[in-house]
Amino acid sequence: MNKPLALIIDDEPDLCELLALTLQKMQVDSHSAHTLAQARQLLSAHPFNLCLTDMRLPDGNGIDLVRFVQTRFSDLPIAVITAHGNMEAAIEALKAGAFDFVSKPVDLQMLRTLVQTALRLGEKYPEADRRTRDVLIGDSPVMQQLRGNVAKLARSQAPVYISGESGTGKELVARMLHDKGPRAGKPFVPVNCGAIPAELMESEFFGHRKGSFTGAHSDKPGLFQSAQGGTLFLDEVADLPLAMQVKLLRAIQERAVRPVGEAREVPVDVRILSATHKSLPDLVNAGVFRQDLYYRLNVIELAVPPLRERGGDIDVLTPHILRKLAPAGNVAVRITEAAQAELRRYPFPGNVRELENILERASTLCEHGLIQVQDLLLAPPADGVAPATEPAASAAPTTVPTAAVTENLEAYLERVERQAILEALAATDNNKTAAAKKLGITFRALRYRLKKLGLE
Repeated sequence: MNKPLALIIDDEPDLCELLALTLQKMQVDSHSAHTLAQARQLLSAHPFNLCLTDMRLPDGNGIDLVRFVQTRFSDLPIAVITAHGNMEAAIEALKAGAFDFVSKPVDLQMLRTLVQTALRLGEKYPEADRRTRDVLIGDSPVMQQLRGNVAKLARSQAPVYISGESGTGKELVARMLHDKGPRAGKPFVPVNCGAIPAELMESEFFGHRKGSFTGAHSDKPGLFQSAQGGTLFLDEVADLPLAMQVKLLRAIQERAVRPVGEAREVPVDVRILSATHKSLPDLVNAGVFRQDLYYRLNVIELAVPPLRERGGDIDVLTPHILRKLAPAGNVAVRITEAAQAELRRYPFPGNVRELENILERASTLCEHGLIQVQDLLLAPPADGVAPATEPAASAAPTTVPTAAVTENLEAYLERVERQAILEALAATDNNKTAAAKKLGITFRALRYRLKKLGLE
């Protein structure tokens, strides 16, 4: 079996030799080039599995080579060697398509980890390809583009900022970026940044040593250590307090963390993915989110489209969700064409998550395993929210304050339900069968609503 082959580009012969020896110990052969011109010639002559390039070369810039490789050899992972602390150059290289970066002086353990991860890119993931289509469901152009972007970005180690409204499936996208990439066999650790109390945040992220504070009865690894070799997904990253943003920025840049009570930093190897339904640029302008952290997290942005811009996908999502809701071995609940047409007209301010909730409720309320229009209990559309449809090519995307709209709709719906049920019960002397008849619903549906509203 042939050994993997790497190309090393650096104008310092000593560094080329050090890198070549390190790779040789990993059973990786290598060729060296000292200029961009030599590198291009070797790339055309040999089937390389990995490329390592310095940023400063006699006849150009390492980023020029990154762009050349992206154009001519798009499947070849290329990593750049940057000056220590020069994060601007590293981020520029990642944006240009670099697989990863390593800083001078080169940490050999970090280099070995990078090489091992890069070489795993040559492995095929047919199951992951199938799962992408099964999880990120929809045939609309925007979903086809999203799946394509996920497949491409899964090969990179660059931080990805996943933007999108609440309920669009940002964590699903993050999981697929992990599952389709070279870190698939390692942990995927999601964390809701808004759910961790501020006083525990440093300990949760970085871990702590026994006795470092009251209640620290034993050593505890943090989220970074738990994700070692894999992916750390920072959901609702906008909720991080400023003090924690500073510490997080250092951890990401240094690729090391210092547990509470520990004197030295511990190296960590994780890929950082982040998401929030809020506008990070607006928060940066407001001074509540650090600009340097924003640029470090948002090396590449991946936008997840709202359901109202996915038109025909509702007809694909509905049967899929109903099959998921069916108990094991049972036939899935069906839906009438009239009810499906109502779903097509609804704007879904809560996106796919709201569609799932609506169908789960309707599956419980419906009779004879068939969802009718009245089982959907759709709220009237809020002002300014367009029906779900495929947007025209020239139309600007509609901006909807989804969190506020969804909360208002749910509160409105609960008030209407509660008031109608209480009036019907009062008019029938608390006879539930008569009240259900008066409301035009089944006794089973009334019982469900009573339980949901705490009126039992």
